[in-house]
Parts: sequence; C-alpha cells; structure tokens
Amino acid sequence: MKNLNKSKILVASPLLPDLKLFEQSLKKIWESKWLTNNGEFHKKFEVELCKYLGVKYLSIYTNGTLPILAALQTLKITGEVITTPYSFVATTHALWWNGIKPVFVDIDPVTGNLDPNKIESAITPKTTAILPVHVYGNPCDTKKIKAIADKYGLKVIYDAAHAFGVKVNGKSILKEGDLSTLSFHATKVFSTFEGGALIAHNQEIKQRIEFLKNFGFADEVTVVGPGINGKMDEARAAYGLLNLKQVDAAIDRRKKVAKIYRDELKNIHGIRYMYDMKGVRHNYAYFPIFVDEKEFGVSRDALYEGMKVYNVFGRRYFYPLISTFSTYRGLSSALPSNLPVATKLADTVICLPMHHDLSDSDVERVIDSIKKYYKK
Repeated sequence: MKNLNKSKILVASPLLPDLKLFEQSLKKIWESKWLTNNGEFHKKFEVELCKYLGVKYLSIYTNGTLPILAALQTLKITGEVITTPYSFVATTHALWWNGIKPVFVDIDPVTGNLDPNKIESAITPKTTAILPVHVYGNPCDTKKIKAIADKYGLKVIYDAAHAFGVKVNGKSILKEGDLSTLSFHATKVFSTFEGGALIAHNQEIKQRIEFLKNFGFADEVTVVGPGINGKMDEARAAYGLLNLKQVDAAIDRRKKVAKIYRDELKNIHGIRYMYDMKGVRHNYAYFPIFVDEKEFGVSRDALYEGMKVYNVFGRRYFYPLISTFSTYRGLSSALPSNLPVATKLADTVICLPMHHDLSDSDVERVIDSIKKYYKK
C-alpha cells in the first residue's frame, strides 16, 4: 500500500471552465451592466441547454430546489404525493412547503429508485401525483410509473437532479413525466456554482413556469399570480455555457473511473455496487457501494471513518433516510417496517469519490483504503 496519507481525495470536485474564458464572459457582463433579469447569457444558456439535453422547453433557476417547488405549483398539486424516502431532503421538503403530505414508498434494491410495484397500494382518494427520483442518475421505470399514473389520473414530476444528460435508448430521460427538474449544484456532473432547471413539454406550461419564476410578472405593470424569485444571474449562466463545452469529456472520464472501481472491487466479498443499465447512456454522477458487515469484516460506518484516516472522504448518500427526520417520522408511511429496502441501502451505502479530476493513482488510493479494512 503506497502513499495513502497524501492530499485529500474528496467525493466530488466541481466542473470548472477555463478561467480566462470565464473572465472574458464576466467582462462582457460588466460592460453591459446587465447582471440579471433574463439577460443575453441567460437566454443563450437556456437555448444551448435545450439543444444539449434534447428537450424543447426549459427554464433555468438559481438553485435546484426551486424547480421542484415551482413544478408542484405549476401543476397545482395538492393533497398527497407518493415519493421516495431515499433521496436528498429537498425532494420531500418541496412537498411540505407546498402543504402537501408526502407518502413514502419503498425502493428497488438494484437501482435505488422508487419501486413501481409498491405504488398502487399507497394510492388514496387524496393522491394527486407521484414524485420519483432518478437516484444516482439511474433512470426510473418510467413506463410502469406512467401506466399507474394514467390509470389513476395522477401527475408525474421527476426529480432528475442526478440525471443530467442521461438517455434511454437515445431518448432524454427528461422527456418523461409531466415535468422534470435538474440541479446544477457544484457537486453535480454539470454545475453553475448553484443552479437548476425545470423542463416542460409545451409552450403553455413553459409560460406558466416563467410567471412563477419571476414574481408572477406578465409585463411591467401586470402580475398574474403569486410567483417567487427563481431567476439565475448572468454570471452563472455564462459559467454554465462554458461548462457545456466540457461536460461530455467529464462524463467520459467518470465512466473510466467507474470501470476501474468495478474491476478492482469485484473480488472483494461484502462490497456490492451498481451496474450500467441496458440501453442507458449514464452520466456516472455517483459511485455508491453497499457494505455487508458480515462478509466484508467491518461495518459501513467503520469503513467510512477508516477511509478518512487515509484522506479518502466518501459520503453516506443517502443516509439517514428522509423518513427518519423529525418532520416526517410521524407519518404512517415513514415506518421502517414499511421501507425495508430503503432502510438497508441507507444503512450500508458509501458513495466513493467520483469526479473528472480523479487520476488513476487517486482511484488506486481509494481502493487501497478499502482493502485496508477488508476482513480486518
């Protein structure tokens, strides 16, 4: 084992554009004196994102949580919404902020996504929508979810925070459901420091989203509804435009890192990882492993803390489950007995460092820090 105590290896590293090119963009913004409110870079960024992602209508936001809040408002969702406990808290918080009751359903053990076979039993007369998450960028079973939604007259909003650029059989995953949301947080495959987007499928819904994003203004003197301020500024739009030019190369590097991890971990008993799904263009947003204490030799938490000794910093993502937090644990659907698969994944997961800046030697150090505790 070599050089395990060198510089820190972190779970994520932001995608950074060429600094000189970014400075040139900032100079143009500075000279124009147009810093926000749908400026030149904002407009161009939306156009280029639509082209890259293969969608017709898209609105960019100042972060990735506001699009979920706005999506619920756009479709006038009320009552109860079926969702997953295995996600970042923003997914469920958006429901709570809209006065909607989340109903948790267990997940698929292979993908980590909402299990469509568990959805129907959770539907009540108050159910109005389904809010699944493409966990780690793994596409949900959109066909089954659509069939259920159509049968019961429900809306479907996909939290696609992890799924930038993901395609199934050549089709963007963002075309599924009634709406989809993205996050451009610094830890994501594609970033704008902070940012996000809401994807629609027609001009009418796109216009409604635009009203909601900008205080409800239809023109200088007309407010058509109680909107919020979700606008992205020019600096982050310019940053995003530059990152679009290099995101494919970043995804290619992530794919190579994933292959090294799989090759090196395949013979370590007690470590399970996810595989590429057939027909899917993955973006390799994360690389989660799941630790079986009996087979591996130490617990997930012992390995998680032990890796830090060697300056390897993973993340227990998603742990704890959303359903265990004080706001939600009183819900009947939040009982651990109702969510055995989600509970197991949350209690055993570590997301290993996964980003475009990882060198082969960095990946070797990560693997070595795991092997150090194997059958200890």
